[in-house]
Amino acid sequence: MTTHRVYLDTEFTTLNRYRAQLISLALVVPGGPEFYVELTDTWSAEDCSPFVIDTVLPLLDRARYGRTTDQSRAELLAFLQALGPVEVITDAPDHDWPLLLWLAGPTGLPANVQPEPGHLPIDLNATYSGDEPPHHALQDARLLAALAEKTNPA
Repeated sequence: MTTHRVYLDTEFTTLNRYRAQLISLALVVPGGPEFYVELTDTWSAEDCSPFVIDTVLPLLDRARYGRTTDQSRAELLAFLQALGPVEVITDAPDHDWPLLLWLAGPTGLPANVQPEPGHLPIDLNATYSGDEPPHHALQDARLLAALAEKTNPA
């Protein structure tokens, strides 16, 4: 059975890893399904750095994508379980991976998901020469997937 590469990106309240709270999370399967949620019950604007307030928050669409933590967790686990074998890949494992684990909850990720993040097969700084990514988890995960798969197809 083929292992699916799933590209992860998150947005969070601050770069301080000990205080960061998850704002949004995206998972993108190249050429396949996508998962995206914006959490509604875990953070407030007062928790956010000035950068997040100015750059990340204006891009959110909580009316469309807003979910509670419990709703987000249930949808995340169902999405991952439906894929079969999964390797989650991120360009920021020190930030994104702990937030994914937090959202997965006390039972952890489903057994079909590899227990550690996968290796990103590219150097983003050398590969990407476009504008600054938008700091929107879904758009950034799509960009990451496109760049990684272009340089290292499955």
